[in-house]
Amino acid sequence: MPIRIHNTMTRRKEDFVPAPRGEVTMYVCGVTVYDYSHIGHARSAIVFDVMRRYLRFRGHQVRYARNYTDIDDKIIRRANAEGVTAREISERFIEAERADMAALGVLPPDVEPKATEHVPQMIALIQRLIAKGLAYAVAGDVYFEVRKFPAYGRLSGKNLDDLLAGARVDVDERKRDPRDFALWKSAKPGEPSWPSPWGPGRPGWHIECSAMASQHLGETLDIHGGGEDLIFPHHECEIAVRALLGAQWPAQPGRGEDVEVAGQYAVHPRAGEAP
Repeated sequence: MPIRIHNTMTRRKEDFVPAPRGEVTMYVCGVTVYDYSHIGHARSAIVFDVMRRYLRFRGHQVRYARNYTDIDDKIIRRANAEGVTAREISERFIEAERADMAALGVLPPDVEPKATEHVPQMIALIQRLIAKGLAYAVAGDVYFEVRKFPAYGRLSGKNLDDLLAGARVDVDERKRDPRDFALWKSAKPGEPSWPSPWGPGRPGWHIECSAMASQHLGETLDIHGGGEDLIFPHHECEIAVRALLGAQWPAQPGRGEDVEVAGQYAVHPRAGEAP
């Protein structure tokens, strides 16, 4: 009996057919560690822990990665308010999150990458995007050019024209398009920063998981998961980055043009639904 799984991209349950490489790769976007975990974080962790256990029960080798976003505006604001470093804030809440998950009986992932430990990989990924003409630098910031990826919006069911109509009037005028998203942010006073070809700064949210997933699981993922709130814009942006760098869906009958989109199954369980 085949395993059937809900695919956010196609909005239906499908037979699960992993890429022929000997193991299932599963990447789940984890918590931003600026505070204690809440029930939504617990639900996501439990759902994907059960999925990982079931896949192994069915005889699959599984390599499961779930990251920590340990640099972010909210982390920086809390650190500044408490007069401590951003690292102190993130490590405090990473420790708390691990204790909470252990208390719930959730097994740790095989890999728990931290964003701050993968900045060189993010910079290298941004450089690849610029070299391909998919991103551009402006005064120390780097943006992904959304118009270069016509499939942007497919995961969430949005289209480019609707997104443009809904763009804020105070959007950064340096962007070529209001929908372009930041891959690298130039340093501001009181913020942690790293050296880069565009000057000191820090990575944007949407580049970090693409870099960490590629580093630990390879270019193409079998399952890419997270909460439903991550479908747009986070996973939509990740798909654009990874697809244009060459990641492919494993070919399957009837998939049509979806083969151009990175990752095989995008899984975002809704409340009350099984994956």
